[in-house]
Amino acid sequence: MTALLDALQNRRSTRRFLDKPVDKATLERILTSARRAPSGANLQPGFAYLLAGEPLTQLSDRLCEAFEQSDTRPEEYDYFPQPMPSYLKARQREVGYALYNSLGIARRDIPGRLAQHRRNFHFFDAPVGLVITIERAMGKGCYMDLGMFIQSIFLAAKGEGVDSCGIGALASYPHIIREQLALPDNEVVVCGMALGYGDPSAPENQFETPRAPLDEYARFLGF
Repeated sequence: MTALLDALQNRRSTRRFLDKPVDKATLERILTSARRAPSGANLQPGFAYLLAGEPLTQLSDRLCEAFEQSDTRPEEYDYFPQPMPSYLKARQREVGYALYNSLGIARRDIPGRLAQHRRNFHFFDAPVGLVITIERAMGKGCYMDLGMFIQSIFLAAKGEGVDSCGIGALASYPHIIREQLALPDNEVVVCGMALGYGDPSAPENQFETPRAPLDEYARFLGF
């Protein structure tokens, strides 16, 4: 239990990785453990495509090319509320500014921001990239189950000493990913993920996102 709480407290998004591979057996343990996540009616929605080596390079190169050409498509599901409420927009801006500040990228440094954003599509140079999909016919509740599966991947990876970063930006390029991975039409591209061993000297890996205080989101009744 202490190890689990430590993983929840200490896991963070890693955006620079060492040139060190993650072996297949470790990845198999991570994914097998993560599949124990809660699932309504045990439907276990979603799929994970794990890429390394040349397949990862090929996908990354195509995504980067599409990014540079602004060749995006509408996301196949709503990630953010439309319109974004002001209090959520403030959180989004706060974390964005803090990340760029950790890298020495000024607010008006548009080329620097674009270069950093482009690294999403190279999976932050991680040795393993994941693409997470879900069956198109699944209901909204199954996205909740998929989120628990994704969180369990993060935690299981941490338990194996493997660092990670979710990559929501991949959802804007479903046409590239679908073609490159030969995905069936009934699967929606939800997000990506980078897995590997974090570079402890990288400033962006020291960056920690703030969380709302307990009294802002929790109500205790009858205690």
